[in-house]
Amino acid sequence: MNLVDTFSEFKEGKNIDRPTMVRVLEDVFRTLIKKKFGTDDHFDVIVNTQKGDLELWRVRDIVPDGEVTDSMAQISISEATGIEPDYEIGEECYEQLFLKDFGRRAIMAARQTLISRIMELEKDDIYKRYIERVGEIVLGEVHQILKREILVIDDTTGHELVMPRNEMIRGDFLRKGEMIKGVIKRVEMRNNTPVVVVSRTDSKFLEKLLEQEVPEIEDGLITVKKIVRLPGERAKVAVESYDDRVDPVGACVGMKGSRIHGIVRELKNENIDIVNFTNNISLFIQRSLTPAKVSSIDLDDENKTAAVYLKPDQVSLAIGKGGTNIKLASKLTEYEIDVYRESEVVIDDVDLDEFTDEIEDWVIDAFKNIGCDTARSVLKLNKEELTRRTDLEEETIDEVLNILSSEFEED
Repeated sequence: MNLVDTFSEFKEGKNIDRPTMVRVLEDVFRTLIKKKFGTDDHFDVIVNTQKGDLELWRVRDIVPDGEVTDSMAQISISEATGIEPDYEIGEECYEQLFLKDFGRRAIMAARQTLISRIMELEKDDIYKRYIERVGEIVLGEVHQILKREILVIDDTTGHELVMPRNEMIRGDFLRKGEMIKGVIKRVEMRNNTPVVVVSRTDSKFLEKLLEQEVPEIEDGLITVKKIVRLPGERAKVAVESYDDRVDPVGACVGMKGSRIHGIVRELKNENIDIVNFTNNISLFIQRSLTPAKVSSIDLDDENKTAAVYLKPDQVSLAIGKGGTNIKLASKLTEYEIDVYRESEVVIDDVDLDEFTDEIEDWVIDAFKNIGCDTARSVLKLNKEELTRRTDLEEETIDEVLNILSSEFEED
């Protein structure tokens, strides 16, 4: 049984470098020697990785007959010439060992050790290779469809990748043998085995697709500042250019949508909004609510909230189907956004002259004479004080208070 053949068999297709391969083989065979002789001193292990063969040599100093004091380090001249007739006293005697000399059980144990070491090396190699590729797009063939995940074979390395169901887009209906793209999200160890997790829902996937389609991003002319997604439904991408000659939104969309269309198809018709990033929060919120047109915005920077006012026909656009547009806008800007119709804008105050169709002029003049020119200035005073100061009847005061209060209740 040839252990070198065993190594070649397991090395096939595994990216193990030559120095590592030699070291593993030497370790395994030196362990074999130690078990038989108690030490691996005075033994040479020569591995020829190109030819795929191995030589084991025992090396001892040749001494006169009867002067051997250490049988592991020395050999008598008569015994040495039995191995090679030309040997002389003072030379080193090289005696070749063969695997059959170690016994079947020892060889089987060594073979198992060799297999185990190679598999460990393979696991380490897979982990190192893929941990460096986290965030990269990978193309693979659907190999197996399980209840909770899809197994995909990396088209480049042939290694098995895992795509959990929650990392798939809702519109993904895959069949065995189909090619699929995803981004390497993480590499984790399960039962001492590296598992490469691939995602199609991660924002990084959309970012890398944009990099592939938009040369200006790869060249650094355009920066993707932030991406938020509801996979398979809608995504918003904030982009920025440090070159005034480059329109980041136009570059990402492409002529007649040529660049963005391919990404939309890959993401199962996910609606992608590309917006210009800005540090002006009010403007950024306005852009993030695209395609809706915003009339005005009231910001509360301390609480990170924004009241956005729109014309009635723009409200549904701002909210989006199932609230998707406003949810993504909130995530993109990191502000909690509330949408209001323009007619719902709260009126701070109203001049009393605006109520002449409901309140008689002489009554309004009575309030003005005590310094109350607006509705709120009247409502701030209680009924008793108003009656005392205006000399109006209580019934009239009650009627005025009802009219003024109802104005603000409606708003």
